[in-house]
Amino acid sequence: MVQAAEAADDKLVGADRVLAVLTELARYPDGIGLDEMARAMSSAKPTIHRALASLRRAGLAGQDGYGRYVLGDEFLRLAFAHHEARPDHVRVMPILRSLCDRYGETVHYATLDGRSVVYRSKLDPSVGAVRLTSVVGGRNPAHCTAVGKMLLADALRDEQAVRAWVGDRPLETPTERSLGTVEDLHAELVRVRERGYSVEDQENEPGVNCLAVPAYLTSPTVPSGAISISGLAYRTPVRKLVDDLPAIRAIITGEAESP
Repeated sequence: MVQAAEAADDKLVGADRVLAVLTELARYPDGIGLDEMARAMSSAKPTIHRALASLRRAGLAGQDGYGRYVLGDEFLRLAFAHHEARPDHVRVMPILRSLCDRYGETVHYATLDGRSVVYRSKLDPSVGAVRLTSVVGGRNPAHCTAVGKMLLADALRDEQAVRAWVGDRPLETPTERSLGTVEDLHAELVRVRERGYSVEDQENEPGVNCLAVPAYLTSPTVPSGAISISGLAYRTPVRKLVDDLPAIRAIITGEAESP
């Protein structure tokens, strides 16, 4: 049994195996035992143990009081220090604070990665708002989010490009309002380019809508990502945000007065 598992491990060797263990470990914030980790990765325990030992020596993994493996403090320190120092994060946070204060809703800064958006920064109001499920580093299907559609509109300029991006995998439809076809997505991206902003009306989460605009944090011509304001549809409808679009754009470009 061990020999069979170790034969499967041959596909990942050296640093690749250690990185695979580190990635898997990140999925268990409450920790995971050696046996569980070996089963999760379909690998022999000695192989996983060696990889975890390497990570522990580097401070990238540790063990809690119950002997379960967790991400190490050094890993967390490096990750948070890197995130806080990123140029786009440093530049976008004052913008997010102004938008959050003005609308009392959750705001995001996100980038495009394949078929997903990745949330680089997020700010929740201190009081009054329902916390959304999004997290920094988390992902959502790009075509179902306002930030994603904003960035796809810049990247996919015609229906052929949209069709190639979708490929053979069907578009996810988290809600009944989600765009599910190439034709519908292409038509929506055309509208986004014409308007210069994008909206999401309960396409990713029921009861939540959103407006997004491009963010030019690292280039004057190419968007580094998109900034969005997300709120409960009954409290902050899309129409309210669209009507206030000049103020939103002024805050993002730094031309707005304090709210």
